[in-house]
Amino acid sequence: MVGALLLSLPVASASGEATPFFHSMFTATSAVCVTGLVVVDTGTHWSTFGQVIIVLLIQLGGFGIMSLTSLAGMLLTGKLGLRQQMNAAAEGRSGNIGNVRRTISATLRLTATVEFIVAVILVIRFRQEYGMSLGRAMWEGLFHAVSAFNNAGFGLRSDSLVPYVGDAWIIIPLAGALIIGGLGFPVLAELVIKVKRSWRFRRVGGHPMRLSVTSRITLWCTAFLIVVGSVAVGLAEWTHAMQGLPVHTKVLAAFFQGVSPRTAGFNSLDYAELHPATLIITDMLMFVGGGSAGTAGGVKITTVAIMLAAAFAEFRGDNATTIGGRRIEDTVVRQAMTVAAAGVILVVFSVVAVEIMDVQFTSDQIMFEVISAFGTVGLSTGITAQLTAGSQAVLMMLMFLGRVGPITLVTALASRNRKRRYDLPSERPFIG
Repeated sequence: MVGALLLSLPVASASGEATPFFHSMFTATSAVCVTGLVVVDTGTHWSTFGQVIIVLLIQLGGFGIMSLTSLAGMLLTGKLGLRQQMNAAAEGRSGNIGNVRRTISATLRLTATVEFIVAVILVIRFRQEYGMSLGRAMWEGLFHAVSAFNNAGFGLRSDSLVPYVGDAWIIIPLAGALIIGGLGFPVLAELVIKVKRSWRFRRVGGHPMRLSVTSRITLWCTAFLIVVGSVAVGLAEWTHAMQGLPVHTKVLAAFFQGVSPRTAGFNSLDYAELHPATLIITDMLMFVGGGSAGTAGGVKITTVAIMLAAAFAEFRGDNATTIGGRRIEDTVVRQAMTVAAAGVILVVFSVVAVEIMDVQFTSDQIMFEVISAFGTVGLSTGITAQLTAGSQAVLMMLMFLGRVGPITLVTALASRNRKRRYDLPSERPFIG
């Protein structure tokens, strides 16, 4: 609300006129929920003051989500009991719920380090290759670095990164920031600890650290989705939207569009011109999202991985769901199914609501916008600003629920551990 009020001030717009409060509210919601959907052009509508407000909202939103979700995960770990905490300690992980200050401090250091490195690379590139003034290059570099690491997708150009589609010095650092921010702080923290302990193990001996199931799921599934997404986009657009581009530019564009949909709304290809198959692929990637306790949205990689593992266990006739040599508790499987089901229901009802209010757009376009809002991605086919106020309100609700909904739902489910003193008679209804 404070961000919306500040953006409504005349000084926040480039024209010096007050921005309608609803537009300011939409922009502030999109920024603090690190989404990237906009109803006015960020680079031309807002003044430097307005852009500073937006980047601060992005930073606060991204840092707050990483900190809060990390702490929530620690609290949930603390509720698992002595045996689970002993297993965590044996694997070199901490289940201590008292490290609040350390978690926030480490998250802040990680954020500052990644954003600084990416910003420096971008500033040098904007300055040397595109002839920007030092001040402009520094602002563009900082803005895009903050937006990328926090998976916000806000850019200072109406066509996002399309002009830089073949520039590896811009695309690769931004893609790296998107991936790192999307992995989540717990995974990154484990990786750092593992590297340190592996180095010490080689020097003085000891037991190498084993990554947690969450980290292994996140890392392997992230790599898998990046490869599959990049290949799928490349196959769909090689002779379509990417026709006429050099081969290396096509590869770079396919890679970036395989990374961006799960995390942020940057695009190096115009989504209004993409093949319908690419939109469907992007819909799926946006719905899945990134890692838990990261800046990405969606139902999260671990949720989908646990559901698939449960399905494969059922196909094999196994009684237990296992991943990476570890048994996944039935409670966790039910939580994953609940989060995914809630996401599907929310998306379906939102699509129907928007289609009722905006009949002039196709179902594909509306579904794309809705999933983009729910996944806090920010990609758009260009219809966001043309939607009615009612539909834009639906998108605002989705951005908020997509940002805080999954972790809130999981925390609520985990804290409600009601035990029955009796069992009801069982019955087996028909399935399928």
